[in-house]
Amino acid sequence: MTLLALISLAAWIWLALFRGGFWRADQRLSDSPAPEVWPHVTAIIPARDEAATIASVIGAHMAADYPGRFEVVLVDDNSGDGTAALAQAAAGDSKRLSVVSGAALARGWTGKLWAVHQGLTAAAEGGAPKYFLLTDADIVPAPDTLRRLVAKAEAENLSLVSLMARLDARGFWGGLLIPAFIFFFQKLYPFPLSNDPNENIAAAAGGCMLVRAADLNAAGGVAAISDRLIDDCALARNIKDLTPATRTWIGLADEEATSLRDNRSLSSVWNMVARTAYAQLGFSPLMLALSVAGMGAIYLAPPLIALGFAAHGDALAAGLALIGWGIMARLYYPTLKRYGGEPWQAAALPVAAALYAAMTVHSAVRSWRGRGGQWKGRHYDLSKTS
Repeated sequence: MTLLALISLAAWIWLALFRGGFWRADQRLSDSPAPEVWPHVTAIIPARDEAATIASVIGAHMAADYPGRFEVVLVDDNSGDGTAALAQAAAGDSKRLSVVSGAALARGWTGKLWAVHQGLTAAAEGGAPKYFLLTDADIVPAPDTLRRLVAKAEAENLSLVSLMARLDARGFWGGLLIPAFIFFFQKLYPFPLSNDPNENIAAAAGGCMLVRAADLNAAGGVAAISDRLIDDCALARNIKDLTPATRTWIGLADEEATSLRDNRSLSSVWNMVARTAYAQLGFSPLMLALSVAGMGAIYLAPPLIALGFAAHGDALAAGLALIGWGIMARLYYPTLKRYGGEPWQAAALPVAAALYAAMTVHSAVRSWRGRGGQWKGRHYDLSKTS
């Protein structure tokens, strides 16, 4: 027991000191000087049954204060709820919006990437832009978001600029699970390391990605990742690998990009994670076992050993576990604070970790049953191709 407590403590010390300071949650979109000429940008929005959010999203894009040429291409991916009509109504008389009726899903593609591919093709016919804004049908940008993204890309010669949208963390489940989700993502893909061209880590958040068109094409476009469920980080990897000098950047959004996806229910978060968690592990049973064991040792062991002192009586183990639990909470708090959490709530991270471990196992079970990648009425069994 003492050994387990010591291993957990060592893991948290290592994460605190040698993982790029990911836990500081300090990568933000700064203001950059305006370019001499504002380049042409086209936003691509794949949409499938997004009636609940599409009007707000399109309205926000229509209100963008971008000084240069800017269009929006919405790809209606065979929606059955009037998504396209609601988008057109939200755009009003604006000529900024074009709606493309999506073709039937092509073999070997995920639905989102097939829709994005069609949007990119349609956008190129209207005059190739310098940048594409790849975004989602539930992400609302602030009026100045695109302007600030482009200014940063131009000023720092970035091929990809991405923002992790601010997610809905209302209610008990949202408050427990969403800040933890952001923390885990940062731990897996430390933003400071991803933003360093000398580090072999690449990350992006699919809800808001500004990508230079020339570099997207050089990386093979979205066709190169057509079967990926975790497409954003795959795209970032391909772009960062183009040349040693290619730079990408990812940060955390506050009001710059806000998700309208309702996360108040456990099922909402559960399905979001279970859709891709096993794909993240390369569909490997060994990696699944190691991941679950690692989550147990790092997140669950400290509170169980510390709180179980009366039962096991090992004071050294309990003390080491308590220190490890304290470091865990300290590292988590900067992310939790962004979502209005109190310091004492950081101690509940092990509860969230246990639930995420269960979601990961469920993701594997769904994949083994041929129901992996379930989303918007589709199932993607990609375990043999990804």
